[in-house]
Amino acid sequence: MKKPNKDMKSGILYTFIAYASWGLLPIYWKLLDSYSSQEILAHRIFWSFIFVSVLLIFKKRWQNLKEFIKDKKRLFFIFLCGVLISVNWFIYIWAVNHGHLIEASLGYYINPLISIFLGTIILREQLNGWQKVAIGFAGIGVAVLTFSYGSFPWIALCLALSFAFYGLVKKIVNADAITGLALETFIMVPLALGYLLYIELYQGTGSFISSPLSLILLAIGSGVITAMPLLWFAMGAKVVPLSIIGIMQYLSPTINLLLGVLLYKESFTKTHFISFSFIWLGLILFSLSYTKWLRKVEHTQK
Repeated sequence: MKKPNKDMKSGILYTFIAYASWGLLPIYWKLLDSYSSQEILAHRIFWSFIFVSVLLIFKKRWQNLKEFIKDKKRLFFIFLCGVLISVNWFIYIWAVNHGHLIEASLGYYINPLISIFLGTIILREQLNGWQKVAIGFAGIGVAVLTFSYGSFPWIALCLALSFAFYGLVKKIVNADAITGLALETFIMVPLALGYLLYIELYQGTGSFISSPLSLILLAIGSGVITAMPLLWFAMGAKVVPLSIIGIMQYLSPTINLLLGVLLYKESFTKTHFISFSFIWLGLILFSLSYTKWLRKVEHTQK
């Protein structure tokens, strides 16, 4: 009986480290703010591919890639995954390095609710009344920001939608974390490498070659800091219940929000507080209603 408890503690720790790492990621991108957002993205894709390729060779799992690549339908969905995650990464990096970290955190707060909404529309999943109310509260929170500032919170919604659709397509591909990242970066790495070579050798506007060693190492390290949290999450997800993972996923945007307000001194106004309050209330309601709904389902199945 002791081993499962030990495994559970380790799993929770790995999951916590993964979400905390994602939450602290803006600090890393800020260190590279002398690079353009698109250059950081290209380095992230290229070095992620190199790093996960080494991992796959070490673990002798290259055969997994061949199986996916042979399937044309799966290859198309892998391409979609690559495009969606690249769009998500670019918007996030741009938001962090242009003083929009608070709005980026908003995107990852509403992402789970948008994922559920897509599930009801595309996968025909059922929601109970409280879950619909929860999504409604999130919608009010977004509307508050939109009408108060007179501009659409496009950063938050683009991050939420791109990641929600990425998760949806990823369910179809059904690959483990590292194999999935290898496939997605494999699809996008020709564009990323081509762009890096173009700006370095042809335009002469690239930052990599002319950077000090510390920045070169940070650019190379972007592959490691992309892949390692995925590995930690995969290790934790094997033993940690989905209900706990569902709660812990809010650690990342919370750290983002705190970094934006406390470290980078972004403006957090009364309007922000009202908007976030509606979204937080929606998340609390959804979490409670989902637990209650699960128990009801389990009860009716007995």
